[in-house]
Amino acid sequence: MTSEILNKYLSNEASEQEVQALFEWIEASEENKQQFIAAKKAWVLNALTENTITDAVPVIPMKPKNKIRQFMRYAAVLLVFVGLGSTVLLFTEKTKETKEIVLELGDGRLENYSQKNQSSLFNDKGILVAKKFPNHMVYFGKTADSEVQYNTLKIPYGKRFKITLSDGTIVSLNSGTTFRYPEQFGINGNRNVYLSGEAFFEVAKDQNHPFIVNANQVDIKVLGTKFNISAYPENPTVNSTLIEGSIQMYETSDSLNSIILEPSQMATWSSNSKKITVKNVDTAFYNAWTKGELAFKDTPFSTIAKIIQRTYDVEIINQNSDLARQNFTGTIKISESSVENILDLLKRDTPFHYSIDQKTITITNPR
Repeated sequence: MTSEILNKYLSNEASEQEVQALFEWIEASEENKQQFIAAKKAWVLNALTENTITDAVPVIPMKPKNKIRQFMRYAAVLLVFVGLGSTVLLFTEKTKETKEIVLELGDGRLENYSQKNQSSLFNDKGILVAKKFPNHMVYFGKTADSEVQYNTLKIPYGKRFKITLSDGTIVSLNSGTTFRYPEQFGINGNRNVYLSGEAFFEVAKDQNHPFIVNANQVDIKVLGTKFNISAYPENPTVNSTLIEGSIQMYETSDSLNSIILEPSQMATWSSNSKKITVKNVDTAFYNAWTKGELAFKDTPFSTIAKIIQRTYDVEIINQNSDLARQNFTGTIKISESSVENILDLLKRDTPFHYSIDQKTITITNPR
């Protein structure tokens, strides 16, 4: 296979006969397939590095035959996400109506959290219990166990937030997350919090007062550590990934059904099987969102679509069965990428068409 034909294919200039010849060459051996993958990866990275993202995508300029469709998977496994250059953002109208973070106080009062101004929060005795900063709230002090009062933070799609609890624990909250926590921890007893969604915890050490996260039907118990929990209510699983330290995951209704994690391990609880499984993972993929990135590793598009929906506050309707079966690996910088950037990059390797109606994106087969 000549490099000329390969380059013409990658540049969307190959004829139907040349495309067919290329795919037959790929199918001939595993070595040929790997050479194609390496060449395709190098081409994508080079194109993105030189900011040559244009409307010209490497899509075969005709309706693919069944055999050609079969080879679309070779392109799909190659996708490498990188931080895209700033472009005109899609959904400009959406930014005007962005939902606010809501703080529900223990007495039932609701406050829309303003990320513009610094302010303070006092209890009914006039004592300072928290300071509010843009994107961060910091709590102070302890209280009698009988006076522990729980507040609730609700983070809408399209936003993230950080909170420092009164014991010094730092919690980063992802989009679409609800977090219930004590305004001030009690002097005695455990440090209990409740999570629905995703959060990254940096727990302050206190051996006498274990820190326990209740996430749907499981609890995660720690003394002092860093870990991520993903427990969105629409998912049938709860994942806990340990960065450092040690944590114990156990079923809330059966504490004997438990597992102790070591660093770089992820425990997954299934609400269907009531079992907890453990595997070794690259933790960088599970806390990247706290650094303003979306990271994927052999992740199915169905999962990626859910993450994009929460991150950018949009709805994705996928009617393309080929795309639904694809897995992708790579990293996206949230602040430098729009939904349009991401979809156009995906289209480079898995052809599809999409339309946009306000916040709803509908993905269909290529035209």
